[in-house]
Amino acid sequence: MEGVLRNGLRPTAVIMMNRAGAVLALIFVLVLLISVPAGAQDFEIPEISLEVEGTEDGEGLVTTLQILLLLTVLSLAPAILIMVTSFTRIIIVLSMIRNALATRTMPPNQVLIGLALFLTVFIMAPVWQGVLDDAVTPYLNEDIGTEEMVEEGLEPVRGFMFEQVRERDLSLFYDMTEMERPEVEEDVPTYLLIPAFVMSELKTAFIIGFIIYIPFVMIDMVVASILMSMGMLMLPPVMISLPFKIMLFVLVDGWYLVIESLIRTF
Repeated sequence: MEGVLRNGLRPTAVIMMNRAGAVLALIFVLVLLISVPAGAQDFEIPEISLEVEGTEDGEGLVTTLQILLLLTVLSLAPAILIMVTSFTRIIIVLSMIRNALATRTMPPNQVLIGLALFLTVFIMAPVWQGVLDDAVTPYLNEDIGTEEMVEEGLEPVRGFMFEQVRERDLSLFYDMTEMERPEVEEDVPTYLLIPAFVMSELKTAFIIGFIIYIPFVMIDMVVASILMSMGMLMLPPVMISLPFKIMLFVLVDGWYLVIESLIRTF
């Protein structure tokens, strides 16, 4: 009896599914007909073509190469600006604060990077103003050429890097290249100054991060010792120490102290 019922229900179910599919298809066609405007048949899709034409004029080739070089520099501009500014030190210190607090993703990466960018703008404002006054404005006024604009624009940035770079880091690259030591800063190549500056920034950032870590590590040690003495070995110490670390950081106004100290290091 059950087999007869199953055999009788199968064709009925198939017929219902076919009808439902036909209704959905009809509704879909009606929606398309209603949504397409009446004048859509006259719409023409524009053609896009890329042509490379020959020329006998050498100036056109030079201009094209200059445009390609400019686009290449613009694609590398973010990395260049990060490496020659205070951004490296700031973002490392802010990330170490978050790790010391053990808050994982709080504050989020977007907040830390945004804060680091605006602090970088604040710290580098005098340097960029010097680049604008000495290089960009005279170049736009056609008072100097491109090469002179690059040289004049690098001077304020090089001055900032020389104030932060360590002599030992700079000597490392001179020893590796076996170049003669210069007597004045103007003779130091920029391609040696930039990596030395980045190394110095990394060292300074880790020193600041180590100092920041010490009080939070002490809190973790105290909490872990108390939990062990109470026999609560299965309870993670981080769960108990996290509220105390956040409370300590807020009570001492930690963000104010850290950002103030960071700005004063430059």
